[in-house]
Amino acid sequence: MRLKSELYEKEQNEMKDKIIKILDLENKNTFTLFELDGNLEIQTKITELIPELRKWFAFNNMKAVGEPDKRKRPWLSIIKNILKNRYKIEKKEHQFKTNDKWRKSPMYVFTKV
Repeated sequence: MRLKSELYEKEQNEMKDKIIKILDLENKNTFTLFELDGNLEIQTKITELIPELRKWFAFNNMKAVGEPDKRKRPWLSIIKNILKNRYKIEKKEHQFKTNDKWRKSPMYVFTKV
C-alpha cells in the first residue's frame, strides 16, 4: 500500500500553499498567539480546510484533523503539522503592550527550511 504522501504529493503541496496564503507568510513571518486567537478569519479559513486535509493527508497523528472538537485550537495544530516540512516554527515568549496593559503571549516565528 502506498503512502498518501506519495499518492497525493501535488494535492498536499496545494494545501500547504493555501495555508501559507491564508497566513500571508510571504510578507509576514511572526504571529503571536494573542493575535491568532483574535483573528477569526484565519481560524475559520483553516478549519474549513479540514475535509480536504482528511482526503489528502494521513491524519493519524493530527488529532486536530481527526477530532477537531476535542482540541482547544485545532487551527494552530493544523498550521504546525502541515507546514513543518516547509517552515521551521519556533516558539518564543513575547511581551507587548496594548491599551496601556502589558501582555505576555507566545510568539511563533516561521523560517523557511
